[in-house]
Amino acid sequence: MKENLVERIEANPKYQELLKKRDSLALKLGIFVLVMFYSYITIIAFNKELFATKVWEDGVTTIAFPIALAILVISFITTLIYVRRANGEFDDLTNEIKKDVKDYI
Repeated sequence: MKENLVERIEANPKYQELLKKRDSLALKLGIFVLVMFYSYITIIAFNKELFATKVWEDGVTTIAFPIALAILVISFITTLIYVRRANGEFDDLTNEIKKDVKDYI
């Protein structure tokens, strides 16, 4: 009976839609964050002088600090985007799938 249920869920078009949307969003956000982090590290490796530039002439803060802070904020925002879609659209699709296979449980 459980194998039949798994096959029924996998054959459901809403399940395929859920997988496609979830994987697409995770891939796009993942690539975006990786490019951002690796760009930052690459600049540190090959152009240290750029990040050593001070924000204010008489200050001690370099331009690397606000850029790193922006990367952290953007990372939180991308996580927020995924969580909001997961708790909204993806949960709605999951509940629809549960309704469709409820008779087989």
